[in-house]
Amino acid sequence: MTIREVISEIEKRIPIQQAEDFDNVGLLCGFPDREVNGILVCHDALEDVIGEAIEKNLNLIVCFHPIIFSGLKSLTGKNYVERVVLKAIENKIAIYAIHTAFDNDFFGVNAGICNQLGLKDLKILQPKKNSLKQLTVFVPKDHSEQMKESLFSAGAGNIGFYDECSFSIKGNGTFRPIAGSNPYSGQHDVRENADENMISVIFESYKQNQIISAMKSSHPYEEVAYQIYSLDNENQYSGLGMYGEFEEEMDQKDFLQFVKEKFNLEVIRHSGFNDKKVKRVGVLGGSGASGIKSALSKKCDAYLTGDVKYHDFFLAESKMLVCDIGHYESEQWVVQQLFEILSQKFSTFAISKSNEKTNPVNYFL
Repeated sequence: MTIREVISEIEKRIPIQQAEDFDNVGLLCGFPDREVNGILVCHDALEDVIGEAIEKNLNLIVCFHPIIFSGLKSLTGKNYVERVVLKAIENKIAIYAIHTAFDNDFFGVNAGICNQLGLKDLKILQPKKNSLKQLTVFVPKDHSEQMKESLFSAGAGNIGFYDECSFSIKGNGTFRPIAGSNPYSGQHDVRENADENMISVIFESYKQNQIISAMKSSHPYEEVAYQIYSLDNENQYSGLGMYGEFEEEMDQKDFLQFVKEKFNLEVIRHSGFNDKKVKRVGVLGGSGASGIKSALSKKCDAYLTGDVKYHDFFLAESKMLVCDIGHYESEQWVVQQLFEILSQKFSTFAISKSNEKTNPVNYFL
């Protein structure tokens, strides 16, 4: 199986197109047509991780954070990023990063945090906007089922935990074939009346090319009548952060102690206590101060994230407990999550979790 084929299978489960625009995800280095002999899963692809891949004879590294983030102008080994990339290339090891594609995934980073906390009724904190489109196509009645099958196979009609969703309206279409046409039905210069169905489906915008291709390949007309609309609907199953609820509320101090135990933390930076109990909790793995206002709008009692700056704590206006549990600490479940996903996908070659602890921050009592 080639690196390209492995990546294709990964992206069927975690579409890389749902990553944030600023992010540098995907295959960062390596030849896509090289055969894969094993995968090493890690949080950050550092020098020791490359060494571990060499020792274990694994030639594809799937990492969470991209090792290459800003533009490289040279590769001379002058910093840890360049040393990693050079070492990977010299040893024919490919590096693939998934980062915010997994952040935005409904079963991704933030679901991992919520599951560790035992939160229920999970919802996306900051749903993606302008990521959904609607296709409406007109097709002869006797080709309607074939058309729907083609659209569904191309990824159209997925809404949350339902697929093959569509809506059809029966109607009468007209057209007149003129010189140069090769009509499926009717005669030149004679208006044709046809029994047609109007089929509508919703799809994620990144699937547009494959869906249009499937539509045209299964349509009998040489000129296909269709429209595509951009929707203002939020995508409730893709976006940054999550929130959910405990079955029983708890005191704020008890909540902090609970979080420390669940995440094996030495310290939690947090805003001042108020008189509220904690039942609804928002989370955003990594640097998530941008989600504080969203968590407030969702009436969260507490919010967990990392990299909160001094002034960010004031954004909660004493209405919500803001907790900085650390960047790495909030993402510590990612390697296990990715390992489980890849282990389910691939059984013909070795998949290993890195032994390296990549958290650069240590706390001392």
